[in-house]
Amino acid sequence: MKIKLREDAKYALIVPSSMGVRITPVNGQPVYNSNMFMMHATSAETNVATIASSLGLPAKVLTTFVKDSGIADFIKRDLRARNIDYEGVEREQGDPWGFRHQFNVADSGYGARGPRVLNDRAGEVGRELSIDDFDLDRIFGDEGAQILHMSGLIAALSPQTSKFCLALAEKAKQYGTVVSFDLNYRESFWKGRKEELAAAFDKIASVADVLIGNEEDYQLCLGVKGPEAGGKDLAAQINSFKGMINNVKAKYPNIKFFGTTLRQVISVNEHLWGSIILNGDEWNVIEPSEIHVLDRIGGGDGFVGGLLYSILKGFETEKCNRFAWATGAMATTFLTDYATVADEEQVWSIAKGNARVKR
Repeated sequence: MKIKLREDAKYALIVPSSMGVRITPVNGQPVYNSNMFMMHATSAETNVATIASSLGLPAKVLTTFVKDSGIADFIKRDLRARNIDYEGVEREQGDPWGFRHQFNVADSGYGARGPRVLNDRAGEVGRELSIDDFDLDRIFGDEGAQILHMSGLIAALSPQTSKFCLALAEKAKQYGTVVSFDLNYRESFWKGRKEELAAAFDKIASVADVLIGNEEDYQLCLGVKGPEAGGKDLAAQINSFKGMINNVKAKYPNIKFFGTTLRQVISVNEHLWGSIILNGDEWNVIEPSEIHVLDRIGGGDGFVGGLLYSILKGFETEKCNRFAWATGAMATTFLTDYATVADEEQVWSIAKGNARVKR
């Protein structure tokens, strides 16, 4: 089953996002023991868009910036380098305690020492994202997008961004844009807001065409029973994953395409990585197999990016899953949170397990 895409759209992919930066110690060291760090621009949604943009498809992020901020300028330059257009108002910082872009301080971990992540989102300008800041009829009508992709991270960021994401989804559907939603549950975002966010996620899922999540996401965001999160033998639980997805499909019959990743952590640098997709009534399963991990953050986003690229290219079901599995695995080999893909051949080499030098 191939999802019908708008043919006259300017953009293959549009994503709403709150941009920030990640600061990472070099050489896999922990934050508390380091005095050398690298910094790059990041967000879950632009991590996804980078797969398509690096392979030549036009992508755009709807966001907001802090006016006259060096960090905002850093982010804009990074997006331009990734071939991602951006649109968003610039808000005055106000005072030293005013708006700023989020900081994500995270090490990569190594061996038996797991990664540690500190999200510093105080004063985050992205929490102010508002539908009033964008001309949606121009964006989705005059310009057009084939796919609108949203993440549960931006949908749960604030009550205002929840409304923002739902309004985007409804307007996109009005103009024939496919709506993709990665549930991306984060416990800290949901604390004290369970009923509010469950209602918002239910509304977004009810207009989505593509839905992605892991076993925890589907259960905690949508209240659908599934396998135990973090199970040790994921291959043995594949039928449970299928049952969970079928339960979601019954609840949201509008959804045409489902995806979930399977990850079992042996050590920081060795994971078993698999995936399941349901395209209409057609299943495809890649059972978990070993991948080597440099930095795990962004692996799930890499999978989603590969899946959406595959849908945009009209790949058949098995090819969609294999490509997405490979771009997810590829993202874990980068120190950035996103994978920048040289060409499709590079992805298919990963899918085939071919790591030989290309001259």
